[in-house]
Amino acid sequence: MKPLAPDEKTALVMLYTHNLLVRGEIVIKESLRVSIWLRTQGVPNYIHIHNPNVILFGGTPPKSLAYSEMFIPTTEVIAFHLAPPAQDLLDYDATEQNRRMQSVEMLVGSFMLKAKLRISAQTELTTYLDVSHSTWLSVYEAEITNPYLPQFNAHVPMLLVNPNHVSFGMA
Repeated sequence: MKPLAPDEKTALVMLYTHNLLVRGEIVIKESLRVSIWLRTQGVPNYIHIHNPNVILFGGTPPKSLAYSEMFIPTTEVIAFHLAPPAQDLLDYDATEQNRRMQSVEMLVGSFMLKAKLRISAQTELTTYLDVSHSTWLSVYEAEITNPYLPQFNAHVPMLLVNPNHVSFGMA
């Protein structure tokens, strides 16, 4: 990795595609919050990951891979978060009126998430998903598991998901 510029920092992140789990470092501007980085302007077409550890879900059992660098098309990313235990401040005001947390279960590739969406108290999940045209939704208090990796269990306070590639369920 080239030396960091004075206005850059690294962050250990995890990202999910339809057939990959990737854990590695990204380099971003010091002024950016990592947790909402994919929402900002200027996100590259490829996410450049340094020292990635990759789990490929293309067969049984899943295969582990390691590289010095990896470039993942941003359009292929379904979910993204800081690797635990790191965390950013949440992206909402807890005192905001007329909002509630809606419990949902999500399918993200082969991963299952039990989490919460922050939605209007006046609407239902169906309406929220129909009228929300965001490329990235914030998801909170997520427990992430995978039936093909029984040892994998991550808890993250916040992550971003691409709603066009996620299936939502309610228990």
